[in-house]
Amino acid sequence: MTRPIFEHRIVAPASAIDELGHVNNAVWVQWIQEVALAHWYSVADPQHQDNYIWVVVRHEIDYLRAAFEGDLLTGRTWVGDAPRGARFDRHMEFVGEDGKVRVRATTQWAIIDKATGRPMRVPTEVIAPFMGD
Repeated sequence: MTRPIFEHRIVAPASAIDELGHVNNAVWVQWIQEVALAHWYSVADPQHQDNYIWVVVRHEIDYLRAAFEGDLLTGRTWVGDAPRGARFDRHMEFVGEDGKVRVRATTQWAIIDKATGRPMRVPTEVIAPFMGD
């Protein structure tokens, strides 16, 4: 089954560059969160956005190629299989203008009920818009 893919473009700023002259590994983690949140806010029902928040519980990241200042990158993300309790996997890759993947990641997120501050089982209606047909 193919999941809908969300895309978000990022231009690597000078502030993202480390002493080796390429995008710092910690910046990629920030961009993973930026792309995931952009996906959530573009698809999720506004009431769900008001009631729930997602937190990262695990990152698995493969750094495949360097990116440099001024590079235009496309962050592509899609969700994994059905959630397990409060946890849900998200897949991500960042592709350069040449079509080559710079970074590939799988992150595990947990949904938190804002009212209680506690993790909860992911409601079917929350995840349905991300799953596709």
